Amino acid sequence: MNLTPLPAIMVEPLVRAALLEDLGRAGDLTTDAIVPQELRATTVLSAREPGVVAGLDLAMLAFRLIDPDVKISVERADGSKVGQGEIIASVTGSARAMLTAERTALNFLCHLSGIATATASIVAAVRGHGAKIVCTRKTTPGLRTLEKYAVRAGGGSNHRFGLDDAILIKDNHIAIAGGIRPAIERARTRAGHLVKVEVEVDTLAQLEEALELAPDAVLLDNMSVADLRQAVAMVAGRAITEASGRITLDTAAEIAATGVDLISVGWLTHSAPILDIGLDYAALASGA
Repeated sequence: MNLTPLPAIMVEPLVRAALLEDLGRAGDLTTDAIVPQELRATTVLSAREPGVVAGLDLAMLAFRLIDPDVKISVERADGSKVGQGEIIASVTGSARAMLTAERTALNFLCHLSGIATATASIVAAVRGHGAKIVCTRKTTPGLRTLEKYAVRAGGGSNHRFGLDDAILIKDNHIAIAGGIRPAIERARTRAGHLVKVEVEVDTLAQLEEALELAPDAVLLDNMSVADLRQAVAMVAGRAITEASGRITLDTAAEIAATGVDLISVGWLTHSAPILDIGLDYAALASGA
């Protein structure tokens, strides 16, 4: 997988803020009381269940921000599949630093790996069809960049990142504007030449009206499989088709078979379960 890492300037503030939240005003009282300052150790990050890795750079950064001299050996990079018990990385350095950074490192790694794992599962479910799995803006506040990266690590693609990079006319926009036509016409007057316009429709009648105004994409919301199939035929390649609404692992393949271009799945980022990954003490490091 050709997965481009997130730039450090984007992730460091998030990791630093998480560490500061945990350290509070007095630091790690437990570790500082129990573990000698000079002690060095080796620990391993290992998967306790099968999945797909994402967020390893953030986990490693958590250790480095506490101990700049930490030595890290990566066995399974982001985007890699891991089996139960498989080692993802080993970390050697200050024993205090490893214990202090452990929870922050695992919070990022388990959460993002869970998203990547869920994404990989639904991507596999639609394999053989032309549909791409995409995420939504239903993300954890402050973590959108990371969660959308995790979707890519799992083989999915990203929808818009925010309100400022595309026009998506949804049902409430249509209601307030007074209909599909005025909503699209007003959007067209404000859209720059690089800005795409997508409109959400709930019925085939709405779709027919929208197609008269040549949107770049149509979001087919909560349509039955039969309606989705008919909608794809109506669009006939004139716009990108996106299926959305209560997509599950069990329904994804049938929806993909209708011929839609995209399937947007909100739960990938807002409620995917974590991947269980542990940090385990391996040995005292040489020279400890």
